[in-house]
Amino acid sequence: MTLQNVVPWGRNLHEYKAMFSLDRGDFALKILGCGDGPSSFNAEATADNASVVSVDPVYQFTKEEIRQRLLETAETVLAQVAQNRENYLWNDIGSVDALKEVRMSAMTLFLEDYDQGRAARRYIEASLPHLPFNDNAFDLVLCSHFLFLYSEHFDLDFHVNSVLEMCRVGNEVRIFPLLDLKGKRSGYVEPLMERLAHHGYRCDIETVAYAFQKGGNEMLRVTSA
Repeated sequence: MTLQNVVPWGRNLHEYKAMFSLDRGDFALKILGCGDGPSSFNAEATADNASVVSVDPVYQFTKEEIRQRLLETAETVLAQVAQNRENYLWNDIGSVDALKEVRMSAMTLFLEDYDQGRAARRYIEASLPHLPFNDNAFDLVLCSHFLFLYSEHFDLDFHVNSVLEMCRVGNEVRIFPLLDLKGKRSGYVEPLMERLAHHGYRCDIETVAYAFQKGGNEMLRVTSA
């Protein structure tokens, strides 16, 4: 897949649970989602009484502006998935049309929740590697489909600084996937882990239940050593 910019693309609560191996205990924690974009994770988790805050630069825009951006980018992303369908596993999502339905459903839920969530400070405009929170403000920080995925757009220092910032505001960080846009393990994974180890953090690569990109069923868990 080739993308010129980071695109808003939403996933749902079911997918977040699988991507990050989230269990009932995790939802008793204070959770921060970095780069959540138009996912419905926050809306669905909040409706189930979880404490979730999402940050993304797209939250500077109004609901209608985001809706228009989603409509502009959806067909581009889906067309590229169709062109590279051999790189994906179609067991749970059986076709590109089914993928569109899942993604648009998640993004619709997000849009329905957006104004209320922004007023409640559940959707906050912010960009890695700078987060507007105090140290240890969260128990768990999640980063879905941003770090590693956009390795061609952001260098190793950006990745290291972003993870260190997430570690500053949260006690544990989980990142998914470890693949870049070409569907290969990002070349930053091992160097990032080495750099974090020097800062006193433990890094573990774990297999998760989620698999849509071939080889994309691993997350990185970062905790204090």
